[in-house]
Amino acid sequence: MHTHTNRLIRETSPYLLQHAHNPVDWYPWGDEALQKAKKENKPILISIGYSSCHWCHVMERESFEDEDTARIMNENFINIKIDREERPDLDSIYMEAVQIMTGSGGWPLNVFLTPDGKPFFGGTYFPPKHSYNRHSWQEILQSVSLAFQKRRNIIDSQAESLAEHMSKADLPEMNSDQEAGEIFKRENTDKLFMNIMELSDKEWGGFGEAPKFPQSLTLLYLLRYSHITGNQESLSQALLSLDKMIEGGIYDQIGGGFARYSTDNEWLAPHFEKMLYDNALLIWVLSEAFQITGKERYREVINETMQFILRDLYSEEGGFYCALDADSEGKEGKYYVWDYDELTDLLGNDAAIFCEFYDVSRQGNWEGKNILRVKESIKSFSERKGSDAKTLSRLLKKCGEKLLKERKKRISPGKDDKIIMNWNALMNSACSKAYIATANENYRQLAIRNMDFLLNRFSVGKGKEINHSWKNGKGKVPAFLDDYAFLIHALIDLQKITADNGYLITAKEFTGYVLQNFADELSPMFFYTKKDQADLIARKKEFYDEALPSGNSMMAYVLYHLSVLFEKDEWKQKSIDMITSINGFLMKYPVSFSLWAGLFLEITTGSDEIVVVGQGASELHNQILKYYIPHGIMISSQSADPEFPSLADKRVSNEALIYLCRDFSCLPPVKSTIDLISLINRPEKGINNF
Repeated sequence: MHTHTNRLIRETSPYLLQHAHNPVDWYPWGDEALQKAKKENKPILISIGYSSCHWCHVMERESFEDEDTARIMNENFINIKIDREERPDLDSIYMEAVQIMTGSGGWPLNVFLTPDGKPFFGGTYFPPKHSYNRHSWQEILQSVSLAFQKRRNIIDSQAESLAEHMSKADLPEMNSDQEAGEIFKRENTDKLFMNIMELSDKEWGGFGEAPKFPQSLTLLYLLRYSHITGNQESLSQALLSLDKMIEGGIYDQIGGGFARYSTDNEWLAPHFEKMLYDNALLIWVLSEAFQITGKERYREVINETMQFILRDLYSEEGGFYCALDADSEGKEGKYYVWDYDELTDLLGNDAAIFCEFYDVSRQGNWEGKNILRVKESIKSFSERKGSDAKTLSRLLKKCGEKLLKERKKRISPGKDDKIIMNWNALMNSACSKAYIATANENYRQLAIRNMDFLLNRFSVGKGKEINHSWKNGKGKVPAFLDDYAFLIHALIDLQKITADNGYLITAKEFTGYVLQNFADELSPMFFYTKKDQADLIARKKEFYDEALPSGNSMMAYVLYHLSVLFEKDEWKQKSIDMITSINGFLMKYPVSFSLWAGLFLEITTGSDEIVVVGQGASELHNQILKYYIPHGIMISSQSADPEFPSLADKRVSNEALIYLCRDFSCLPPVKSTIDLISLINRPEKGINNF
């Protein structure tokens, strides 16, 4: 029986429901709270976090569950809780405000607003007591309340100035006087590579110092750049990064799947939360790494990660859930770490070899506990031990299965069981890429089923309007730019693995909707929110590729690909204009513009436009997928199809023919995949032409 229940009890977000029994009189974001603030002339406190956020849980336990603290909040503020994954638009605006005011940001994000929603003070985590020169949360609340009462004119003026600044503070687009032909040059792809390598950790992989994030799209650039140029340093750095992550504690050695980031340079101690999008993007890069190298461990990790997602993050309806918490029983990582004595009791005679291989010791390798990690390859370890590698591998697998079974008896981390469009679309593409790499038919069927779920459950009415999230049988919150962009990308990928051109028609229709509702008339870029959204103090544009690619970079990517498939010159030109406008930033900071960098590489070096037409086209289409063609844009049909210009004028026969094209020019057709690959790899081909 709960002592308190607030308005959040009517919400579906797991994060908001976690706070539904706080003594704080929380409101969800909406008209009720905003109008109450205006009517009572009270400042608004918004607190933004997400279900798997460790410090969000800490602040809730310390402050939001405290009766005295809640009394101060209830008497002086209209208190609003926001799930950042449900409302990334609000999170982006108020995170920017706090970063401007304080120079830093993070979650939980606590921001104080005037009654009309304009920020005037904020921060992240505040402790319950004054410590380490940090004011306590109660002190902050009392100081802000007093200031609002005594210095209202100053607060209103500062809030107005900040809001005006934010409305104009998008990244200035660096329109260059250079023509596109001067920008899209091979030497600039080399420059991107060299600037990436300047940040690369040559010993442990990854980029920069701890905390270290996977940076999957940057690794993807290195793989593709190496494939196109033959640069071995690029390939080595990408594979080193993948290998070190796979061997580290950031990878769940017995359960599969990757944690969000590593707190150290060696990838040992992760922040233990597992996010759907991180694992999706890592499957992207692992799939291409396996295609390039044929390294069996990459196939294994793809399968293990897919098994983790299906086991822990897949819904019966066909959608993928958001995340697993870092915490269980109030402690970060408790679910995943091991005591030495516990392992030895469980594994018996096999314990010694298992513990040595996975760096398990009595003193532990992390806070007195053990995070399983690999410090030496099975081949090297078995040779040093004088044993057979296959026998050792079987033993380790048997031990891992025993530990996983035992681990399931523990109290599991919390699960954020929202289903979010953009994250699901990334995972849908991951299923497609995993199918291409492994030829596992289950992954293709999974992608088809998930896409059916997304298109049916997220749709609003009969048009192309969709929702951002879905839970308990209903959609919520109008979709944002990245929801549409990632969905379009997933549709393109799904057509590639199914040869069903209907997915491309749907992608084209969604693209038209984005152009109508998100475009900026004054620049080639797109706004993050729809033109008719009314509850924001600023309409923002996002450019950076961070943990997720930006909606703008993905739109540039899909516009380019669809322009080839539908011969829409204006879409190709818009894509080129978008990347040209941020070219200066891209060249200097490629790790922060990693999907942009990948598109730049493709535009510069050219796409391989593959058209398969005639009887048996779909079978031949599927055979082509076995080859690594990173910039391949493929369409196939048994007959001419007027919807697609590249299919409209091709000779149709009883035998499927393959055309390799570039910029509306095609080579004579061939009949086999071997001949196609010979054409693609011919040494005499030039850039952007034949």
